[in-house]
Amino acid sequence: MDPVIGLDIAKGESQVQAFLQRKKTYKQSFKFAHDLQGLNVFYQFYQEVEQVSGQPPAVIFESTGHYHMPVLQFLENQDITYYLINPVISYEPEKRACAR
Repeated sequence: MDPVIGLDIAKGESQVQAFLQRKKTYKQSFKFAHDLQGLNVFYQFYQEVEQVSGQPPAVIFESTGHYHMPVLQFLENQDITYYLINPVISYEPEKRACAR
């Protein structure tokens, strides 16, 4: 799955890091606010990653209760592919997942 944009969502803002390929970051990470101006900054960055990579990036983030809702709504309005991950599953130790 190349390219991807990972979001670390918190109350009112998100940290962004893009990857063009596995372990190949694109630019420095940055934060954007969950308001119209911040979401537009994120969208411009999304379009830049799409242009550089030649394909639309998927956006990946953990569910954060209600904090992720403005971002999720924005992604849906822009018809951007995203993966909303359950933080319990993403944190689950590999050993435990393999145990029977």
